[in-house]
Order: sequence, then structure tokens, then C-alpha cells
Amino acid sequence: MSQMTGAVAPHLKHPELYIGGQWEQAAGGKRFDTENPYTGKTWARIADAAPSDVDRAVNAARAALDGPWGSMPGSQRARLMIRLAELIERDLEAIAAVETADNGKLIKDSRWQVTLIAEWFRYFAGLADKIEGRVVQDANPAMFVYTRREPIGVVAAILPWNAPLLLLTFKLAPALAAGCAFVAKPSEFTPASALALAERFHEAGFPPGVFNVLPSSSRETSAALVKHPGVDKVAFTGSTATGIAVAQSAVSHLARITLELGGKSPQLVFEDADVDAAVNGVLAGIFGGTGQVCHAGSRAFVQRSIYQAVLDGVVARAKTIKMGDPALVETEMGPIATAPQFAKVQEILGQAVQEGATVACGGGADDGLGGYFIRPTVLTDVKAEDAVMRGEVFGPVVCMVPFDTEEEGIAMANDTPYGLASGLWSRDVQRVHRVAKRLKAGTVWVNTYRRFAPNVPFGGMKASGIGRENGIDAVLEYTEQKAVWIELTPQSRDPFRV
Repeated sequence: MSQMTGAVAPHLKHPELYIGGQWEQAAGGKRFDTENPYTGKTWARIADAAPSDVDRAVNAARAALDGPWGSMPGSQRARLMIRLAELIERDLEAIAAVETADNGKLIKDSRWQVTLIAEWFRYFAGLADKIEGRVVQDANPAMFVYTRREPIGVVAAILPWNAPLLLLTFKLAPALAAGCAFVAKPSEFTPASALALAERFHEAGFPPGVFNVLPSSSRETSAALVKHPGVDKVAFTGSTATGIAVAQSAVSHLARITLELGGKSPQLVFEDADVDAAVNGVLAGIFGGTGQVCHAGSRAFVQRSIYQAVLDGVVARAKTIKMGDPALVETEMGPIATAPQFAKVQEILGQAVQEGATVACGGGADDGLGGYFIRPTVLTDVKAEDAVMRGEVFGPVVCMVPFDTEEEGIAMANDTPYGLASGLWSRDVQRVHRVAKRLKAGTVWVNTYRRFAPNVPFGGMKASGIGRENGIDAVLEYTEQKAVWIELTPQSRDPFRV
């Protein structure tokens, strides 16, 4: 990796499997390389879990549930989670350096996300001893009925490469609060930060088997984990097509599922919006994170009277975005995280031009930087049916389209199979509430974009997923509800007499 300014060099102390509180070699001793997307070179060699390792991890998780973790009160779980948050904050620089080396994320973004995950563990620690049932009134006064929430059991998480540690935390923190045990399978492109978290998890003193990590380059390993009969719930973040396949595998043994899937999120800019703020919002929505976020604002619809002003502002700023080494604090946009995704974005851009799109800026790879760099790209003259308007690009590419009326803008925004997020730019408070109600998306950001908090639910409608992450509801996603009936009289009734 190149010399970094203001950051420590990346180092992974334990590039092995983490199973049952121990660092283990993979079955057969296999390893695989993980690549730095900025340099295109291997920076770490990771143990490569085989399908036979899945049994060991799931059994370790089950043993934790049957042992000290399963009997631990929520207040004690909370103390361990708070200790984990403290260790994450202590080692913020080291963890951020690992994430940037493995993923190509800007070091300032990695630091920000590591800071966030400490907040996430603290928030959900506060819920660990507040999971409650309720008393239900029955028509028969001799019956006492109540409900209780219990941990769903062993959770398997299949993780993406775009924000590996943050999206792991979205699942792990509420699962721990609920009392579940966890097996994580990170992406083969970005396995390192999950192992870096496991190092701090180990130091925090959690019982063995509560958290297990199975890095692997094999799809068979992921499939074996999802299909394992000892897994009670599968949590997945990734593409819609893969999410459907994961759900079908999980349902084969009736495992519960949470799916956070793809998006084609609109930014809807009305003529009464602050133009400068809207320009910044469009920029943040698509070029932040190099466009490699499920909620990327990849379709910008702008009312015609201000369309040219917004377009000019976005193009002018996009042309000045500083690309380069993500480990340098002055860099504003890093590389695409993987070689296959780099090739896919270029293919989509080529098809867009063939279908008639005009390239207002960018439009392809930046060959002068090395690594997997796509120039910030703004497309105009696109049609609703074009591939670049229908499918996820997952790169720094925004399509800008004018509209005339509020009704037309809403229809354009909703014309997508996805429904993860949306942006709304207006200073008319009545319009804001009116339009927000009609946008078919799990999140509506108004005069802002890319805001998250541990206490605010996040998830999609339509093809963007099932269930919610974050907030109190996320803990409930990791529980099962049980009803308990108690006869209060000393004798039971003869079932054959009225």
C-alpha cells in the first residue's frame, strides 16, 4: 500500500477463521488473497473456509446458546457490548486502515464508519435488558395469558463488500441485544474487517461461540451456511437477484430472513428548492462512497425551470472531484472496490451511450490513476426504459432528467422495481409532506441525503428487501414471540363435558 497521510499502516493480526472463541485454520489449510483495489495488489492472505467448516461454526454458536450466553441476562450482555464499543474506539485508526486497504473506502469515511459502529453497539446495548412481553386479557377470567420475546437462535449473516463492517454491525448489534449467537460470512472481496472486529470481540470477553467469522472465497460455503438446518435466521445484504436465491435456500428449512437488497433511488428536486443545497445533495448521493451504496441517488429528477442550473452545478463540481489514494485525507473519491464491478460499470456506461445517453462529464475509466477508477459520470438524454435507468450501476454514475409537474416527478421517481431510499428537495413544507407520503421507498430524506442513526429503521419496499435494520424493530427481528396460557383455578375441566 502507498504511504498514508494521517493513518496507520493496515495490519491483520489473525487472518484465520474465528470459531468458538478460537483462531482456526480452514479445513484443508487453504487460503485466498485479498486485494487492495487502489494498488490492485494482494495485501493479506486469509484462511479460506470450506463447507465442512460451517458445521463447526454453527455448532459453536449453538453451544453458546445452550451455555453461558443463553442464560446471561440482558444487563450482562449490555456490559459486554459496551466494552466492545470501547475497544473499537480505542483501535479506531487500526480498524479503519484495514477497511480502507481491503475495500478502497476513503480513510476519512472508514474512520467515520468505525466511529458509527461504536455508537451502534452502545445503542443496542441499551435495549438488551428492555425486551419485554405483554399481558393479554382473555375472556375467561380464570386464564392468565402473557407473551414473551425470546432469541431467535443462531443467525447467519451473508455480507457485502461495499461497507463490510458497518453492514455487519447493522445485523450483529441487534442480534446480540436479543441474545442470539452469530455466524458471519464476509464477502470474499472484503473479509478483513470482520476479522479485525473479531479480534476486539475476543478481547471484550464474550463467551466462546457467540460470534464466529467464516471468510471464504467459495460460494459453496455461503450456500452451506444458508442451508444449514442449525441456522434459525439468515440476514443478507446484497443484490436483489442474490437475495432471492438466499431466501429460497433459507426457506428450505424455514429459517427466518431479513433482506436488505438493491436500490435505484431517486432524487426529486423541485423548483422551490435551494439550488446549491440540491447540487450538494445530488453529489453526496451518488459520488459519496464512489456510488457503491445500495441507497445511491442514481436518478436525479429536476423540475424544468431549474434543471439547467442544477445540472451545471453538478457537472462543474463533479469535474473537480479529487480521485486517488483512499488512504490520503485529501482524496474525495476512491476506486471501485472489485475488479468484476469495475468491468461491470464500464459495460453499463458503454450500453448507455449506445442507447442514446449524452455524457455530460466522466463516462469511463481513469487510466492515469491505476487501480479501479471510474470518473464521476453525469448522463443526460436518458429514457425511462434504458438499462442505466432500470438497473443498479453501483458506481459513480447519475442520470439527470427534467420534469414539469409535481405529479410527473412523483411518477418518474416511483417508476422503478426498487424502493429503498429517496431524496426530496423543496422549501415548501406542505409539498414535502404531500410528496413524502407518495414516494414508494423505505427512507425519504428531505433536503439532506445519506443520513443514518442506530435508532432509525432502514430497509426497503418492493424489490429492495424484507424487514428492517436499526431501531427498536431491528431487535424484534431477532426474536420469536411466545404465548403462555396459565389456568388460575386449582382443577382442570373435563374435556368431554360442557
